Amino acid sequence: MDSDFNEWVKIALSDATFPQTLALDILSNPNLDLLCLVAAAGEVRMTYFGRQVMLHRINDIQNGLCPEDCGYCAQSKISDAPIKKYPLKSEEEIIQEAHEAKAKGVYRYCLVSSGRGPTADRTQHLAHIIRRIKTEVGIQTCLSAGLMDQEQATILKAAGLDRLNHNLNTSESHTPDIVTTHTFQDRINTLKAARSAGLDLCSGMIAGMGETDQDIVDVAYQLHQYQVPSIPINFLIPISGNPIYDCNQLTPQRCLRILCLFRFVNPKAEIRIGGGREGHLRGLQALALYPANSLFVEGYLATRGHSIDQVYQLIYDAGFEVAGDVSSSKNLSSTSQFQLDNNPNILNPLTTINSPNP
Repeated sequence: MDSDFNEWVKIALSDATFPQTLALDILSNPNLDLLCLVAAAGEVRMTYFGRQVMLHRINDIQNGLCPEDCGYCAQSKISDAPIKKYPLKSEEEIIQEAHEAKAKGVYRYCLVSSGRGPTADRTQHLAHIIRRIKTEVGIQTCLSAGLMDQEQATILKAAGLDRLNHNLNTSESHTPDIVTTHTFQDRINTLKAARSAGLDLCSGMIAGMGETDQDIVDVAYQLHQYQVPSIPINFLIPISGNPIYDCNQLTPQRCLRILCLFRFVNPKAEIRIGGGREGHLRGLQALALYPANSLFVEGYLATRGHSIDQVYQLIYDAGFEVAGDVSSSKNLSSTSQFQLDNNPNILNPLTTINSPNP
């Protein structure tokens, strides 16, 4: 490994703050050796997390019906995306889906409810559901339900909620370009309320929304300042009907650079590859497991993702392990797992090939 990268690893493994000049270099230097960068970020990841990969599953418990104007979101009031809108799912349905997630080896069950934030009654109802999940299912929980104050966060903490998710999404300076119905400070206040209530924080960003390199770096250091232990990195999924559709910023290599940047700046944090990984990282998904140590499975809010079996295959093929209870995972080492995309008949000996007679 190049000596400069060795020094980067030393900085990340010390108590020193990773220099912003190097963080910007990760994103902007075209001469940076990508494989050496990934290997260096992987060394930091291995130090704190070994080869384990944590799996998270999102349950979109309420879809659409949101008064906010986030330009990237299919659930916002200004989106024309053809999503299925529905109010809060029934309590029994949410509990059953928690059981199903645990049976598939999911480490953390993430409840996501659209809207600006819960009312007092909704907060109590969510607390009741979380209490049941913790006692009846026994799985780690995370909730994303919009803006909250400390009183609401305290109620959820008392119910057994492990983490509250509220993504910064982008930098303070770029926030007005993607949403006007709330401010960056509103999001910071929600994180502060959760922290004051004793909840673990989960907060990350969406890359590919027209942001600059500095915007990405600003988010990474803001999360470092608050010592956020769980950081999901989403890559904008182009959904027809959303005002922010495709800024043509993301390549597989840039996505890797972003993940490595967050690993160096937040070395002890759980870095999660979020929405858009399948379409943007494409053939480099396995390399992304070196800076990142966490994945979402079976989809996101408005789009489907890889199945649980595909995710297991990705992790095992790359030489990593699934964290938590994986007793239900399948043996994926047999040749029956051989896949040939797009043309399943190419190796079929019964396929007729039209060719001239000799």
